[in-house]
Amino acid sequence: MGEPAGADAEDVFGAGRWDAVLVDVMRDTGASVGLVYLRVPGEDMLRLALVSGVSREIAAPWVRIPADAPIPVVDAMRDRALVWLGGQEEIARRYPRLGIVLPYDFLLAAAPIADDTAVWGGIVLLWPVWHPPHLDDRERAALDRCGRRAARLLRRAAGREPASYPSEPRVVHPARPPEADPVLARTALHFAERLPVGCCALDLDGRLTFLNTAAAELLQAGAAALLGRRPWEVLLWLNDPVFEDCYRAAVVTRLPMSFTVMRRPATWLLFELYPDATGISVHVTRVAGPSATGEGEGAGREPGAGAAAPPDTSGAPAPAPPSRQAEPVGAGAVYHLMHMAATLAEAAGVHDVVELVADQIVPAFGPRGLVLMSADEGRLRIIGHRGYSQEFVDRYDGTPLTAEVADAQVLATGVPVFFTSPEDLYRAHPHAPRYEDRSAWAFLPLIASGRPVGSLILSYERPRSFPAAERALLTSLAGLIAQALARARLYDAKHSLARSLQTSLLPHGLVPFPGVEVAARYLPAGHGMDVGGDFYDLIRAAPGTVIAVIGDVQGHDPNAAALMGQVRTAVHAHATAGASPGDVLARTNKLLNDLEPDRFTSCLIAELDLVRHRLRLATAGHPPPLLRGPDGRTRLLETPPGLLLGIAPDVEYATTEVPWESGSVLALYTDGLVETPGVDIGTATAELSGRLARSRPGDLDALADGLIRHVKNPDHRTDDVALLLVRRES
Repeated sequence: MGEPAGADAEDVFGAGRWDAVLVDVMRDTGASVGLVYLRVPGEDMLRLALVSGVSREIAAPWVRIPADAPIPVVDAMRDRALVWLGGQEEIARRYPRLGIVLPYDFLLAAAPIADDTAVWGGIVLLWPVWHPPHLDDRERAALDRCGRRAARLLRRAAGREPASYPSEPRVVHPARPPEADPVLARTALHFAERLPVGCCALDLDGRLTFLNTAAAELLQAGAAALLGRRPWEVLLWLNDPVFEDCYRAAVVTRLPMSFTVMRRPATWLLFELYPDATGISVHVTRVAGPSATGEGEGAGREPGAGAAAPPDTSGAPAPAPPSRQAEPVGAGAVYHLMHMAATLAEAAGVHDVVELVADQIVPAFGPRGLVLMSADEGRLRIIGHRGYSQEFVDRYDGTPLTAEVADAQVLATGVPVFFTSPEDLYRAHPHAPRYEDRSAWAFLPLIASGRPVGSLILSYERPRSFPAAERALLTSLAGLIAQALARARLYDAKHSLARSLQTSLLPHGLVPFPGVEVAARYLPAGHGMDVGGDFYDLIRAAPGTVIAVIGDVQGHDPNAAALMGQVRTAVHAHATAGASPGDVLARTNKLLNDLEPDRFTSCLIAELDLVRHRLRLATAGHPPPLLRGPDGRTRLLETPPGLLLGIAPDVEYATTEVPWESGSVLALYTDGLVETPGVDIGTATAELSGRLARSRPGDLDALADGLIRHVKNPDHRTDDVALLLVRRES
């Protein structure tokens, strides 16, 4: 289905044609749940734009996803390929974080929204377990058609200003059947009223939209108290994670669910949930006890029996909560806490922790605003925030820890403070800042190993009572964040030291030499690695002679960087003394054995003789270089392999000589450029050779950028990459 060429950018992201992209692909594939993600320019995140088939609350942990997160849609976008998960076991094995928060049985597909120019986003679809274990050709074609159609809309929007990317996910409802005949509707209503079985209807958000008289009697609450509310938030004896978890399972899996619960004083009720694309039908019946539940034909699972009772045993109807009543903590909040714990466990630096906390807490736990502070040299520094203007937070950045404000006091005492209304806050802190429509606050100290590391402030739009369970949950959340921040600080300090050491040992700039042009690139290993020992150098040996060096010390730590500095110094000293490439390696190897290092080093030395028009090469276990001739033909310069440096003291290294024509480009590289898990190194080297052959070497810096750009999976790279290009000028 095409779109008019004159569609406005605003219309692309408004309800209408953009929603139809999701509705159509779900209809064509039979999917029960659909989510559309967008890659927003200027953000290293994916943003959930559309959701259908589940509530925003269930999708909350994935409203914003880091671009390198271990999530199916991220992998689909990175590889420009379909990701298919055939059930709960495969989801738990390949994506454990997803399996923790949605421990239900369903099938999942993730596909990129892409065209020839860019990857714009991704789409995720879920199916119940009765779907076949694989997608058929028709479903694959529908997903591909959806991706191309969405890419056209996004490309068109990108060409117009301003492009209106949605700030919050929009729930897209499937097409509803036409309104029933009024006579039939009244007949159906009378039928439901005559049934001795309690009948209720929930929407996909878990809110009651209908209940008959029998259900009201069994629940001991009238329609006025229940309609428009989630039953487990109104009825105290249903305020048990079992009910909410049963509802979540029914929505996600589209399977019937059932559980029993006791309504005091001694009445057991069986709840049976039957979901479809528009909501959940609930049957409520009186049973003898939990043993009467049974599995029942078609019962997808039985979460268990709950017996949460109100403080009194009168059996009187539970009143509707007052306007300032906080929502009780249920299964959703517990799953969000588990997701947060798993996410923070994978965060490395402080920046990662701050972004994950800010992006996850607001959609998952319900606050309107968040401020994350770090204790630094006697002051509170704001390191992250959501829901506040930058101007507002700047006014309070740097607050002294001795100030009489709530955020400083919770650090001094180590005790969280909750203010249920503006009156409570201003009674305790008359000069506390006011920001728009905030009416409740949680001030949480971040304590790790008994030491304060910062504070977390959550603000809410409406007054909130913060029941004991919610206070405990938020306090646990603050503890997880504190531990993650403490780990991240240590990681950043170690990483900064190691990176500074390595950077200081690499040449800050390659000195130009007459007759040659050079370009070098260095890429550190991917997320979570420390530091490597890759190095390169360019040395003036004698008039008309230049020595190019590249090497790789085993390991990723400061010791590797320190050994790299020793190797580079030794090579430099022997090369300037006039030794041949083989002799330089032999002498450097002898020195390393005298130092008794606990790791080995690969190294390649190329002597570029501008007078005799030749290259002399020697290698100590290093990947062979590539030589691109002036005619574009590229070949691998195989040299006799030598032992890695540091293995044995008395090793000889052979020197090989090859012609070096004017206009030729010599490419030296470390194995990080060609080694990829699951890919043969010979194949990867051949691909690199092909890219070099097809290149236009007129601009050596552009050529270096192009070769580095093709590194496989840069976000998941486990090794450093060094590249040194040398071209002989005419």
